[in-house]
Amino acid sequence: MGKTVKSVFASVVFLKVQEFARRPVTEQARLRAQLEAVVAVTTAEIETGGRVVLDASDGAAIVVLGDPQGALRLARRALAAVAAGLPLSAGLNHGVVQLARGKTGEGMAGDGIAVAASVAEFAAPPRLLASRSFRDALADVAPGQEAALVPAGTFTDPGLRTHELFSPDVRAAARRARRYALAGVMAVLALLSGGVASRISAQGQQPFMDSVAQKYRSTAAQGQSYFRGLVERVKARTRF
Repeated sequence: MGKTVKSVFASVVFLKVQEFARRPVTEQARLRAQLEAVVAVTTAEIETGGRVVLDASDGAAIVVLGDPQGALRLARRALAAVAAGLPLSAGLNHGVVQLARGKTGEGMAGDGIAVAASVAEFAAPPRLLASRSFRDALADVAPGQEAALVPAGTFTDPGLRTHELFSPDVRAAARRARRYALAGVMAVLALLSGGVASRISAQGQQPFMDSVAQKYRSTAAQGQSYFRGLVERVKARTRF
């Protein structure tokens, strides 16, 4: 029987050990063992059926099915291993992968993996770079989170294929949240000012100001009354 090939869209995290081929064999063995430990730890939160780990000559590719957010978290956690001496970089992509089943078992390949490997080539440890297609996939499943991936430039791989890449910037998401909050405040103020202007126009400025002052005094009196009652209840309970 021939191979059965199934194509799916998935997020791919390519973890690359920089300058792996140029290192002594003993160091390669050490780095490979460290990488395997990192992969085991960082993939633990993703269900077994939702990811596939593939060995590469200079690293590992983790194919994550249907979870761009999980792929991004995995890549970020993996890069923490740089502090332990593992010269690791990461490339993120979202694209087509092919799962092939044959006599010798299962395998996986496809442009989604190839692009992730190319993206990782442009990232120096401990940098993470993501493709435009990954950023778009993240925006589809978690609108707003893509704001944390900011432009990092356009790169050309050895095959003369260009890649628009993005890198994480946690400050960008915070700035975006502040902009939304400011826009909301401005919208509320605009609505309030419109309502105030219409009431002043209808009532006249002095009657309107007198009405506001009366409401303020009434609210303050209610607050004082509530506070005094609260104090009396606390005193009553402490007598027992």
